[in-house]
Amino acid sequence: MYYHNTAAATGCVIRTGEKVVLLVRGKAPALGKLDLPGGFVDPGEGVLEGLCRELREEIGWEPPIPAGKLSEAFTLFASFPNIYPYKNIVYNTCDMFFTISVPGLTEKDFRLEADEIAGVRFMRPCDINPDDLAFESTRRAVQALISRAE
Repeated sequence: MYYHNTAAATGCVIRTGEKVVLLVRGKAPALGKLDLPGGFVDPGEGVLEGLCRELREEIGWEPPIPAGKLSEAFTLFASFPNIYPYKNIVYNTCDMFFTISVPGLTEKDFRLEADEIAGVRFMRPCDINPDDLAFESTRRAVQALISRAE
């Protein structure tokens, strides 16, 4: 029997003070929309390893990890199903969202992957327009973030 399983994907809320890091998508799907850094988990990777790889690839940033304790650097705060349409294939994903707090980050701390990322924004979660976000799961994650702050 064939089961059409979901793909694992990650998103990272990088907090710096009262703001979070959002990326401007530089390619389809959702070209020009805002998104959280992250992406698909590759075969053979754990979720946190995949998240760190995506952070390195997309924004050229290495998160601070205390003495090799990857699981202590990030906190899982939400997970939502998502649909990711790409090149006539619709991927069903399970998107897992993590937080990390890094005071004092600026755009200079990142090296954006030019083919995928068109820019970076630092915004307070309450100032983010849900219609500007690329995916439904990202909208739900930002809403969960806002709800926790209230």
